Order: sequence, then C-alpha cells, then structure tokens
Amino acid sequence: MTIRVLIVDDQMMVREGFSVLLNAMPDIEVIGEAVNGREAVTKVAELAPDVVLMDIRMPELNGIEATREIVAAHSESKVLVLTTFDLDEYVYQALRAGASGFLLKDASARQLADGVRVVAAGEALLAPTVTRRLITEFSKLSQTPRPPALAQVGELTERETEVLVLIAQGLSNAEIASRLVVAESTIKTHVSRVLVKLGLRDRTQAAVFAYEARLVTPG
Repeated sequence: MTIRVLIVDDQMMVREGFSVLLNAMPDIEVIGEAVNGREAVTKVAELAPDVVLMDIRMPELNGIEATREIVAAHSESKVLVLTTFDLDEYVYQALRAGASGFLLKDASARQLADGVRVVAAGEALLAPTVTRRLITEFSKLSQTPRPPALAQVGELTERETEVLVLIAQGLSNAEIASRLVVAESTIKTHVSRVLVKLGLRDRTQAAVFAYEARLVTPG
C-alpha cells in the first residue's frame, strides 16, 4: 500500500525538497503541503494522510500544538516531527503531544523515507544522534513520577513492566525477545497489552511514559 504523506513546513524549499525525495519512492506519495500548524490541522482533516511530516517552529500555530490537535482528532494520522536542531528543547514536548518520533532535517533521503515507513507502521522513531540528548530532557523535566503514572504502572504485570522498560531503552521487539529469551510474537503481544492498559498510541509514548514514571533513569 502507498503511504500518503502531508508535509508541514513554513519554508518552501524544505517542502519542495522533501516532496521530490519522497515522491521518488515507489511506496510513498506526498498528497499535500501546509505552511503552518493551523493549515496542517485543516489539511489533515481534509486529506487524512497516513503520516504528517511536522516542523516545530512555525507561525500562527507551532508544530507542538498542531500535533496535539491532530492526534486528538485524527488518531489514524501519525506525526513525524522534523527539526533542524538536535538540541531542540521542544522535541520532548512534541513527543508528549503525541508525535510518533522525530528526525533531523539533515537526514539522508533514505533515512527520511525509512522514517516515514517506520512511523506509518506504528513503530517509534528516535534519531540516534539525539536520543541521548532527549533522555537528558526527560531527566530535567520529569524529576518525580506523576501520581497517575504510578497508578497505571500498577496495572501492568511484572513481565509487561519489564518489556516497557526495554522499550524505553530503545530495544526493538526482536532485541527484547532475545534479551528475555522468548518468541518475538510473545513480545508483540506484551507490547500491545502495555499500550492498551496505559492508553498509549505507540512505542514512543510508551518510552515517554516509562521515563515520566521513573521506571527508567537517564544515564
């Protein structure tokens, strides 16, 4: 199936460049563009894209607020945040708003296409070069666990909690299966149950939750 993409950025050259790169892929089609967050919300409602490539810093409505509105109203559209800065203080907020991951704008054409595919498939995407810095942001912004988070953790089994921690550490299903010496299909089941019990959209939100609940600490 073709992955339908909406590109949101206030710079025309960026939008056009990404459009050319993605339309060159046989399984990806750019179905629209938006110049700010407000227009993005409207376009998502009209076009129902599979993936929204979302810039953070834009006029009228920034990428964080636009992501929050899109996720709340259109759960089937996944948001992949694009940022110029690997130290962008807003990345953490974007993930909390419901973004499925983020990628630096200097990513290669292959990395961009692969990122779209990963997010479209419901997986998390965290650019390797910024993951450690993102964890530092978790450390700054989540010094203590939120009471609701603690209450929800209690609903997980011991094995589900273990899987949640490994997700937050960046391990794939295959890597978690190898670590716990079980079948990958078993891990997929555990991941699904974790997401349902915690009311989360995807692995990215699961990682955010694990840090906020202090199940994982930076280091």
